[in-house]
Amino acid sequence: MTTHISVFPRTTEKAYAQSKKNIYVFDVPASANKQEIVAAIESQYNVKTTGVKTLVQTGKAIRFSRGKRAQPGSTTHKDSKKAYVTLAEGNSIKVFDEAAAAETEAKTAKEKK
Repeated sequence: MTTHISVFPRTTEKAYAQSKKNIYVFDVPASANKQEIVAAIESQYNVKTTGVKTLVQTGKAIRFSRGKRAQPGSTTHKDSKKAYVTLAEGNSIKVFDEAAAAETEAKTAKEKK
């Protein structure tokens, strides 16, 4: 039985650096396993994957006040799960193309001045 999960690419500087090495970083549901992640990425982006590494990032602790005379409380943010997906040779996902195009336009504008 296959379930459909939604994976979202992370758009951070570290993820951008990894994408140059053909490794892409995705936010995935915490309940998803590696086989479901591979199936979702291959179906959504039409690419072939060679490896997946996952990690669960635990939520940070938060302290809060319950008022002047009450004891302070604490809770945590939700845990998040990331997947580092290595693609096969020749495959790529166009996640950061807009940023690269903007950089080249900015460089050409500076050169014209």
